[in-house]
Amino acid sequence: MMQGYIAVITITLLIILVIIRSIQLKKFGINVFKFGEMDKKDFIIPPFALLLFYVIISNVFHLPTLGTKLFTNEFIGWIGVVLCFGGLLLFVYSLISFGKSFRVGIDEENPGSLITTGAFSISRNPIYTAFGMVLLGEFLIYPNWIVLVYLILGFWLFNRQVRLEEQSLVKIYGEAYTKYCQNVRRYI
Repeated sequence: MMQGYIAVITITLLIILVIIRSIQLKKFGINVFKFGEMDKKDFIIPPFALLLFYVIISNVFHLPTLGTKLFTNEFIGWIGVVLCFGGLLLFVYSLISFGKSFRVGIDEENPGSLITTGAFSISRNPIYTAFGMVLLGEFLIYPNWIVLVYLILGFWLFNRQVRLEEQSLVKIYGEAYTKYCQNVRRYI
């Protein structure tokens, strides 16, 4: 099923793009991965992300699958493909817009400059919005109850992380960030 391959490619590309960007920034002496430094509970996320990756891959490559399908609708699956592509494009645009300020996690010591242009002129959190679009797209391609749980928990985790980051950004950038928040929506 073409939709399934697109789902796998989308998740794989997201991971590859983060790795490539972190390698690029490492050359400038910037440590991108600040994940889990402020909240050790963040380390429970990677094993769950790997499980989601397996659930998607297992459907495409006919491995033992987890969970059961909730419904089957090819048209809705293609809507999922559109969301995956849209999320992937927004993610790439966000990485470009972020420049040297890209981080995975909260970095209060060396945060980089406040970015308010490009993707950040339409959303304060375009990367989380992109992840949300991809996750919803993945669910529409594979409407499995496990992926549905991931979708719900993912949205909750994204929102939790955004609120933590906002508290940190107010401390770091002060009034400039507060004004930015008044002009640009949290998501889209």
